[in-house]
Amino acid sequence: MSSNAMALQVEGLEKSFGTVHALRGLDLAVPTGQVTGFLGPNGSGKTTTIRILLGLLRSDGGRASLLGGDPWSDAVALHRRIAYVPGDVTLWPNLTGGEAIDILCRLSAPLDPARKRAMLDRFELDPTKKARTYSKGNRQKVALVAALASDAELLLLDEPTSGLDPLMEAAFTESIREVKAAGRSVLLSSHIFSEVEKLADRVTIIRDGVTVESGTIAELRHLTRTQVSTVLDGGADGLATLAGVHDLAVIDGRTTFAVDDAELPTVLAAVAALRPRSLEANPPSLEALFLRHYGDELAALSGGSQR
Repeated sequence: MSSNAMALQVEGLEKSFGTVHALRGLDLAVPTGQVTGFLGPNGSGKTTTIRILLGLLRSDGGRASLLGGDPWSDAVALHRRIAYVPGDVTLWPNLTGGEAIDILCRLSAPLDPARKRAMLDRFELDPTKKARTYSKGNRQKVALVAALASDAELLLLDEPTSGLDPLMEAAFTESIREVKAAGRSVLLSSHIFSEVEKLADRVTIIRDGVTVESGTIAELRHLTRTQVSTVLDGGADGLATLAGVHDLAVIDGRTTFAVDDAELPTVLAAVAALRPRSLEANPPSLEALFLRHYGDELAALSGGSQR
């Protein structure tokens, strides 16, 4: 894709804090009119990347382009065309929610009054209450309403549904689909796999400040395996030795295994010959793709407490 087809493009981005290398050559792209999911655990470099894109930090190396401009040198002009939602929103305690929304929109892209009313209704936010009375979820809604009611060409969302209940997460999903339909672009940093899987056209997974996978979800699925679960009248003998079959187990009469996508037709033909009574085959989830890169860390944690 040409650079003018990109709302956001990052190549080889580097950033260190003393001896800590937060970004080590990160690549990231958001094509115009698309949603890119940005995945990685805490400490992987997602927030540092977003702070560079917002012009709050200067990178040490690499290149970042935002709507055709440089996020550091063109920050003031760019902020009139972007909207940002952090994962933990801090508001002015004595202002009402409505006043806070108006100020946030003055700091970024202009606001559409009709869309503001629609978003207040959709997110069930009372704009007349003082911000100090708001829960975390309601503070989050203030930032979301301000971003979604704006005419921003690019939305930078860093864990935007943090603190929202499932109903409000559904309202968020509906809103992002509208943003995309209007031809606007979104960078969605999230740890909620189902949210990213529903909304994202593309996904970038990062680890220790480096991009480890990037592409459409369909493209990334080719890198992993389909999960098969079946009950076989003919028993599972011979399946484990077939090319492409992994982790085969038989528990209480049910056979489960993973199979490489390239070998799926051959393996399913072999399963059919074993007279299956039931069969489920599921494409890999985004979570499974992610765990390919973070399985080691999770295994190390499994003995301790996990949140």
